[in-house]
Amino acid sequence: MKDIFLFPLLLILFSSFFLFPLPLQAGQDTGLSKGQTIYVPVYSHIYSGDRELSFLLTVTLSIRNVNPKDAIEVTLVDYHETQGKLVKKYLEKPIFLNPMESVRYIIPEKDKAGSGANFIVEWKADKSVNPPIVESIMIGTQSSQGISFTSRGKAILPTAP
Repeated sequence: MKDIFLFPLLLILFSSFFLFPLPLQAGQDTGLSKGQTIYVPVYSHIYSGDRELSFLLTVTLSIRNVNPKDAIEVTLVDYHETQGKLVKKYLEKPIFLNPMESVRYIIPEKDKAGSGANFIVEWKADKSVNPPIVESIMIGTQSSQGISFTSRGKAILPTAP
């Protein structure tokens, strides 16, 4: 009789390891990296209404080094329009972001790169560190209406050493 109840109990116990994984422990993979290429979607305008009226937006690109002890090197910040054409290269030479430092780049409201515009950001570090937080913030006002939203970057390639 005991065996009848033991099998379902063991099955539930065994399957719980897959349904409820253990929290991350010290020494496990934490997503650290020595560099990445990051794609960041931005919107110089969005559309509203049935007639698809353009709502112009100011864009801020924010790159934040979230490492409390280590600097990172930002090697590329390029702005592309909807069709993929390079609009502007923001860096002539690499910049270093100290621990917990941030940098921002502004796209003015009058920009017409489109609703499919994007930034490509590349960064690297001497050792494995937390990847930076790279996001875009869009904001615009027309008459008495305002809109704002954010978009987070996504790593698309590891940066070559």
